[in-house]
Amino acid sequence: MKEVLIKIEDYFYRLGKIDILKNISLTVQEGEYVSVVGPNGAGKTTLLKCLNRIYTGGKGVIEIAGRPLRAYSQRELARIMSYVPQVNGGILPFSVYEFVLMGRYPYLGPFSSTRPEDRYAVDQALDMTGLAGLGDRLLDSLSGGERQKVFIAAALAQGTKILLLDEPATFLDPRHQVEINIILQRVNQESGVTIITVTHDINTAFCWSEKVLALKDGEVAYCGPTREIIEKNLLAEIYGISFRLIEQPDSKIPLVVPQVAE
Repeated sequence: MKEVLIKIEDYFYRLGKIDILKNISLTVQEGEYVSVVGPNGAGKTTLLKCLNRIYTGGKGVIEIAGRPLRAYSQRELARIMSYVPQVNGGILPFSVYEFVLMGRYPYLGPFSSTRPEDRYAVDQALDMTGLAGLGDRLLDSLSGGERQKVFIAAALAQGTKILLLDEPATFLDPRHQVEINIILQRVNQESGVTIITVTHDINTAFCWSEKVLALKDGEVAYCGPTREIIEKNLLAEIYGISFRLIEQPDSKIPLVVPQVAE
């Protein structure tokens, strides 16, 4: 039986006087690939930041690998969970290799030298993301798609069981979007890493992930297999608009298109 890596029960997170997350309850097992979808302001990014303890002070239960989230030191948490935030456009003055090596910080002391296992982890992460030949390049010399791969490589170099990503393919061209999703699928299938990724593209969610978590107004509107959210016709309720389903001859998952009102 697979281990439950994330367990959330009756969780609330309030910002000021507003409940951003309300009564969240769900479980994520090891090896699952979960896409988090929902309208703007639904609480998707907030949920990731509560899991990663960027946001604290919520009420309810969050357990990571069977331990309360609050029981972890920050270094311990970074050894089990890595996080790729939304791209903010800022460029840091590091080479690709230097930046990815920073992903090894949970295993290094403030004055310790890098070890062979650290360099191996970086090389593996660069290889998995297709960046093996770009280690000496500066981040500001890369395209947006290449930089996003570097951020993912740094998270992979942490060697964690759980990878959280906040809109990893946003603002990328179609080729880089596909490349990012292929990388994440490989990491999930070949390395068994549990992936939770926020996306606004519901077709991307349906195409690449086996499980969907849909949030609306800070609450869980649906959590389960990808196909069922379509079959149960829940998208209109979640997003407040109608959708048309277009069957694809080479896929079991239909294309979902917003229905324009006439």
